[in-house]
Amino acid sequence: MNISNEILRKCKTLCVERLKRIDVPFYDLDEIDERLNVYAYALINKPDEHNLFELLMLLRFFRLLETYSFNTGIVRSFICFYENLKFTGVNGASRYKLTPVQCFQFSNILGFYLDDTRRLIRNALMMVPRKYSKTTQVASLAIWDMMFGDNNAEAYTGANSYEQAQICFKEIKAVMRRLDKRLKNFKTKREKIAFKEVKNKPEARTSFIRCLANNADALDGLNASTVIMDEYSQADNADLYNVLTTSMGIRTNPLVVVITTASDKNEGPFVTMLDADKTILLTELTLGESAPTPLELFGADFIPLDNDREFVHIFQPDVDDEESDPRTWAKVQPHLGITVKNDFYEIMYAKALASADDMKAFRTKLLNIFVSGNDRPWLTGAEMKKLSDDLDIDTQGARPCMCSMDLSIKDDFSAVTYALYYNGDFGHGNGYGFHFHTDYYFPEGCLKDHPNRRLYEIWAKQGHLKLTPGNVIDYRQIVEDILEHNKHVKILQIGYDPYKSKDCINMLSASGAKSVLVPVRQTYSEFTAPVESWELATRTKALTINANPINYYCFDNAILDEDRLENTKPIKRTKSKKIDGVITNLMALKEFNNYVRT
Repeated sequence: MNISNEILRKCKTLCVERLKRIDVPFYDLDEIDERLNVYAYALINKPDEHNLFELLMLLRFFRLLETYSFNTGIVRSFICFYENLKFTGVNGASRYKLTPVQCFQFSNILGFYLDDTRRLIRNALMMVPRKYSKTTQVASLAIWDMMFGDNNAEAYTGANSYEQAQICFKEIKAVMRRLDKRLKNFKTKREKIAFKEVKNKPEARTSFIRCLANNADALDGLNASTVIMDEYSQADNADLYNVLTTSMGIRTNPLVVVITTASDKNEGPFVTMLDADKTILLTELTLGESAPTPLELFGADFIPLDNDREFVHIFQPDVDDEESDPRTWAKVQPHLGITVKNDFYEIMYAKALASADDMKAFRTKLLNIFVSGNDRPWLTGAEMKKLSDDLDIDTQGARPCMCSMDLSIKDDFSAVTYALYYNGDFGHGNGYGFHFHTDYYFPEGCLKDHPNRRLYEIWAKQGHLKLTPGNVIDYRQIVEDILEHNKHVKILQIGYDPYKSKDCINMLSASGAKSVLVPVRQTYSEFTAPVESWELATRTKALTINANPINYYCFDNAILDEDRLENTKPIKRTKSKKIDGVITNLMALKEFNNYVRT
């Protein structure tokens, strides 16, 4: 979609204004289910907690209520049916009450009718993050169709891989076996579950549910009534989707449900589908009295799509949402605190900062956004070696100094950087600049089984790596070194990662350094300015680093990653690589950038 962020912001403002004008009590949603009211008021009263496309679907829901008949009885029957099924859960097979958002989804999919027999919605897209329980949710639709749809209903679960398709199908089989423990009415196979044949009863149901993988060539003679495509964003082509959906011509109420999270496939068939479905929702703003025309709102390049037969529920960040913000996590994961533990996103984001692969997984599977592969090499060790200088920071006079720490517990480096500022007497460039000296620490007891043992032993022998006694890092030595350096330089601030430094910070506070301790969050937005400043300083030769080979090693392991707001931060190429010195150098530079003299 080539719609500017400015227009998307305008669209959300317009959508919120229109939602607030809706007379919700007029629609008597409690008559359907009281959870619909809960959901509607949650979005209308707190729109900042919900993304543009979720809000647009609610606006669309109220317009559909004005336009089409709504079968309250069907929806209430389905909800009762769902809440009596037993699904697999962490506490064993359990019944689950629908959440307000699930109630809204099923009401849209099943409730609207063109006439007495024809249902409105033929296609549904639910794009939600991992662990929302979407597979369990849509499994109920296949079971409903098999038991209460056409007499010869054919429900299919499909995916890009056989293993993925089996996830939904195995849950369906488990649910059916709980309904009929002795399988008196059903027969099950590896890829199919069906009603047993009943002799001399031609009216008996012959419906079934079947599992399919992405091998469309061998499929003929299908008459699908319900199709569930799982993780469609992973599909390389639309062959299976097309074979199944084009087989539905004889059905009065065919239903295709696509459930997926985002992926790194930016040119697959799902991307085209998603763009079209977003366009349908955005077109909603141009419908109704006093609404702007598509040209007025979007410009000449926007081609509106008006299709009421699609249900589209998308959970992604808005254009200005930071990926490190807990408010963003709550916006994209409607089941945070329900099927997902409250601290799960915090834990996974901290893990994502460890490597490019972990960050890609966090963005695609938990933030539900497509990655663009925008990580790029940064400054190499060889480039930084050209800017090295073996200064003894304790002989440079009482210069202004920023200190920063990246601390580990046992099997990783701890790095402490001291950044000295030179004003007019710097030996390189224009006479002003910075010198960054980084000390590295590692617990000696962890060397024996470490994969980099020989390299670390060489560094330690050469004096580049300080080994501390025991199997965990000795924070006392780090604190003592900081206090000793402070006798020779003027430490203005000590920056630290607030999530990793509690014991060391307590020691420093007890040693009289409490007033200069400054937390430095490890988010992309915090590092963008120091990254830019570092790049400028290297080009103008306004910085030097101490001649420690571990510095060069860290820079060689770093790639520059960019988040969706174009903030940048170095991250590891892979989990096993270390970039601690890069991070502490940038933290120290950030402290200088933000320092306010008192």
